[in-house]
Amino acid sequence: MGGNKVMDLEARWQTDVLDARPDVVSILVGVNDMSRHTLDPKEYVITAAEFEAGYDRLLAPLAEAGTKLILIVPFLLPIHGVVEAGAGVVRIGEEERKEWRTDLDPKIQVVRKLALKYGAQLLDADGMFAELAATTGPEYWAADGVHPTPAGHAALAAAWLRLVE
Repeated sequence: MGGNKVMDLEARWQTDVLDARPDVVSILVGVNDMSRHTLDPKEYVITAAEFEAGYDRLLAPLAEAGTKLILIVPFLLPIHGVVEAGAGVVRIGEEERKEWRTDLDPKIQVVRKLALKYGAQLLDADGMFAELAATTGPEYWAADGVHPTPAGHAALAAAWLRLVE
């Protein structure tokens, strides 16, 4: 769901996921856990340790049940210029994106660590989009750096399908 963080998933994990007893669970989370205080100074800053602990609590019961896990590395593309967010209330430029990247990189390492811990398949969306952006420019894949365009969604879906086939 849009705007969700790990703690939001935790709040509904039992009902939305565990009660369904899924065979496969694919998770892409992390971008909303980074530097949200840039958009709202009152927003709580989520540390990499808190992110890891919450994510681990999501994965542990699934791994125990033998659920196949697919973890998608969160991504941030280095777009150019300024983007308006929240109906133009907040302007996000190069400095904000640098702060976001500084906050996101340790969370990316957490996802990789948890994939190893739980034997999950890992889709490195951050690396994939960085490679793709090198030839087309980042805006083609995610105009604001975080929300995929139709081409970005198609690339992510194709990578996911290649991973699970």
